Amino acid sequence: MLGRVTSSTSKPVSRRNVLFGTAVLGALAASGSVLALKASGAPRAPIGNFEVNHTDDEWRHLLNPQQYDVLRTAGTERPFSSPLNDEHRSGTFTCAGCGQDLFSSTTKFDSGTGWPSFYRVISNAVLERSDDSDGMSRTEVLCSRCGGHLGHVFDDGPQPTGLRYCMNGVAMGFRPA
Repeated sequence: MLGRVTSSTSKPVSRRNVLFGTAVLGALAASGSVLALKASGAPRAPIGNFEVNHTDDEWRHLLNPQQYDVLRTAGTERPFSSPLNDEHRSGTFTCAGCGQDLFSSTTKFDSGTGWPSFYRVISNAVLERSDDSDGMSRTEVLCSRCGGHLGHVFDDGPQPTGLRYCMNGVAMGFRPA
């Protein structure tokens, strides 16, 4: 019975204290879950050495706040917010962190998702790794030169590859041909 349970100080533990303690633990667990979800975009362990390396402070100085959020903490921009989603000129999409060429405009297509999408990456321009954050199983796409988070790749794209590289526009620049 709850009235007979005692704590380490030998005081009786009431049903109210048990319920209160359970509520507090539940609230802490819930806040931990919220923090875990919020932290899911936090940088994970590096996957290797990169040609372009900067300290966190240097990255914050080099990038605007939106670019830093996406490239360095794996954030996501709002859909339909990037001008690059509507970029249709001939040219090359580059990494906003280091300038590396990532995608040719000839491989860009309108996926209807609100993010710039491509069916093929320029050879050796990206690295891919498993990403189980936010309760989803996806494949994360990183710049191979600086390790910046670009977006994710999915297998629901058009032919000839069947891939959809769904990129954050803020993580890229564009160089017209």
